[in-house]
Amino acid sequence: MRQLLKFLSLGILGLGAIVLIVASLNWQESQQLYRTITLFDEGKIVENFSNMKNIVPTLTIKKSGTPHQFEHDLQSLPEHYLYKGQQKSLQDFLTRSSTTALLVLKGNDITYEDYFQGTGEFDRRISWSMAKSFLSAIFGVAVSEGKIRNLEQAVTEYVPQLKGTGYDGVSIKNVLQMSSGVAFNEDYQNFNSDINRFGRLMALGGSFDDFAASLVNEREQGTFLHYVSIDTHVLGMVLRNATGRSIGDYFNEKLWSKLGTEEDAIYITDSTGEPMVLGGLNLLTRDFARFGKLYLDDGKWAGEQVIPASWVKASVTPDAPHLTPGKRNSAKMDLGYGYQWWLPVNADEEFMALGVYDQFIYVNKKSNVVIVKNSANIDFMKNNFESALETTEAFRAIANSL
Repeated sequence: MRQLLKFLSLGILGLGAIVLIVASLNWQESQQLYRTITLFDEGKIVENFSNMKNIVPTLTIKKSGTPHQFEHDLQSLPEHYLYKGQQKSLQDFLTRSSTTALLVLKGNDITYEDYFQGTGEFDRRISWSMAKSFLSAIFGVAVSEGKIRNLEQAVTEYVPQLKGTGYDGVSIKNVLQMSSGVAFNEDYQNFNSDINRFGRLMALGGSFDDFAASLVNEREQGTFLHYVSIDTHVLGMVLRNATGRSIGDYFNEKLWSKLGTEEDAIYITDSTGEPMVLGGLNLLTRDFARFGKLYLDDGKWAGEQVIPASWVKASVTPDAPHLTPGKRNSAKMDLGYGYQWWLPVNADEEFMALGVYDQFIYVNKKSNVVIVKNSANIDFMKNNFESALETTEAFRAIANSL
C-alpha cells in the first residue's frame, strides 16, 4: 500500500495532476488526500497508525457497560527464540519489526504489556486485516440466528447487486475462506490494477460496494487460497442484507457491547459511511486482547456464549487441502486459513488474526495464552510475508515460557 500511494502521487498521475486534483477539492478534502498519500511514510507511519480518526472518515461505536478488568502477573519475556534453526534475540526482533505495542495474556492475567516508539496504552491502533476476524465473529452470530441459512448459498442470493460480477454464484463459505476464485491484481505499476483502483478510492472517495461489483472471476471457486481483501467486504454486504441492520449497529449489539471494553471502537468508512470491515477497526491494544480472549474461551465471555462455540471451532479449522498450513500448490503462502482466521504452520491449537505491517492477535489454546502485537513494519512484505512466520516462532517462545 505504501508503494501504491507513492505511485499514485508521483507516478501515472504526476505532480501536475495532483495539483489539479487538490485545487478542485475543499481544504478538508485536500488535507485528507495529503494525509492518505503520506500515510505510510517512514517518518509518519507510527503516529498515523495511532491517529487514523484524524486522517480518514470514521464511525465511532461507543463503549458500554463496566470495563472488564484483567489481573496482572508480570513476568519477563524470554531472551531468545528459535527460527529456522537459529537462535534469535527477542528484543532485537521487537525492534526490527517496528513493534509499537506488545501485550501477553495468560488466562485473565496480563504477564507483559509495553508500548514503544512514543505510543501509549490509550492509543487507538489500526487493525488492518485483523478486522476480518471481528467481521467473521458477528457473521457467525447471524448464521446461528438463522439470518443466513446456509454457507453453501451463493452470496448473490443475499446481494443481487453482485449478479453478473466475479461473485455471481460464489458460495458464502468460499468467500469466508478466501477461496472465491475472484481475480485481484496487485501490480503496483499498472495504473488500472485492482490495488491501484482501490487506493484511489480510499484517497479520493467512493463506494466499497461499487468496487466489489467491479471485480471479475479468474478460477474455479473453492480450489485455491487467494487472499482478496474485498471478499470480506462482500461478507459485510451479505450480513447487512441478511439482517436488515447496519454493520455498526449489529457489531455493537452482538459483540462490542458484550466484551467489557475500555474505549470506543473507531471504524474507517468509505465516503458513503460504510465501515471498512476488511481492515478499518481502531482499538486499544487491551481491547484487541479482549477479543482474543473471547476466542481463547470458545466464544464465551463473562458466562455468556457471545459467539457460538461451534462457529469458533469451524473458524479455526481448515477443512480442505488448499486451506491446510504448509507448502502447497493451491496457495501463495504457507499459512493456512479458516473463516477469516489464519492457521500457522505446524499449528498446535493455535490461530491468528493478522494484519499488514505486522498486526497480530495470536491465540494459543494449549498454553492458555493470547498475544497482541501492534506494529508499523514497513518491511512486512519482504520474502513473501516471512515476518508472519518468524513472528509465530517468537510468540511460541513467549507462550512456552509462561
